[in-house]
Amino acid sequence: MPNPLLDIRIGTMVRANLDDPAAYIRQILPLGFESIQPFFWQTLGGKDLPRLAGEIREAIGDADVTVSSIGVFGNPLESGDTDRGVLKAWETVIDHAHLFGASTVSGFTGRLRGKPLTDSLPRFREVWGALAKRAADKGVRIAFENCAMDGNWASGDWNIAHNPDAWELMFNELPNDNLGLEWEPCHQLVYLIDPMPQIRKWAPRIFHVHGKDATVRWDVIREHGVFGRLPFVQMRTPGFGDSDWTRVIGELRLAGYRGAIDIEGWHDPVYRGDLEITGQMRALEYLKQCRGGATYLPNPV
Repeated sequence: MPNPLLDIRIGTMVRANLDDPAAYIRQILPLGFESIQPFFWQTLGGKDLPRLAGEIREAIGDADVTVSSIGVFGNPLESGDTDRGVLKAWETVIDHAHLFGASTVSGFTGRLRGKPLTDSLPRFREVWGALAKRAADKGVRIAFENCAMDGNWASGDWNIAHNPDAWELMFNELPNDNLGLEWEPCHQLVYLIDPMPQIRKWAPRIFHVHGKDATVRWDVIREHGVFGRLPFVQMRTPGFGDSDWTRVIGELRLAGYRGAIDIEGWHDPVYRGDLEITGQMRALEYLKQCRGGATYLPNPV
């Protein structure tokens, strides 16, 4: 009988640009992750996707672990050599997602560098209109991460999908049913936006969730403001940040979300480096508890 708790799986991200991503997956699966999101930074780095898909499937074996989505993070709206490589990577991953057992591909929208956000909308419509059709023909959904990458409404280098006002503009330009969001509370807390109402409003567009949180340092804000010398917010691994993930998961369930929450590591200022796996294990245990399921974690790798 299927376990209804697994309607929302708790997993982690895996760098697909590693020399041997499958070896890393074999190493971490005993920790109890239920899904993985392989992801590429900008280009595929020469990876043969059919071969990589086979290696990842072999690494998972008969474990009850899914490939929730595949990530491609870069700027496909610009025209530099790397940017063209990002666009090509999107096309290739969309075409091969089924080999991984995935039906969602996620990443940044891109944007025209140094320009106001709205200047990117015509290029967004051109590029993503074609990619959305390509994806729909393959039964694939596209999820835009809500990360500003230090950009804002006036200027930026990577992504326009970081603000609910931008989402309104984007989905007015392209109302395609297979275009949505890769959502996480961290990127809203970074801009002092309450993430909880977003779930209720934007749930039909939430295709994938990243497990990343943030801590707002109100003492710093009161003394130094948000543009001072000291950072007023820190990105955190779930379990160490401000978000109540029991509420987050509850709202996702109420909205009918079925998918994965994949932990996005490598950002926590405390649990990083030699403590990275320790932080991810805590996040895995915490998120499973918030989901309502007890968990057992063996010794770390």
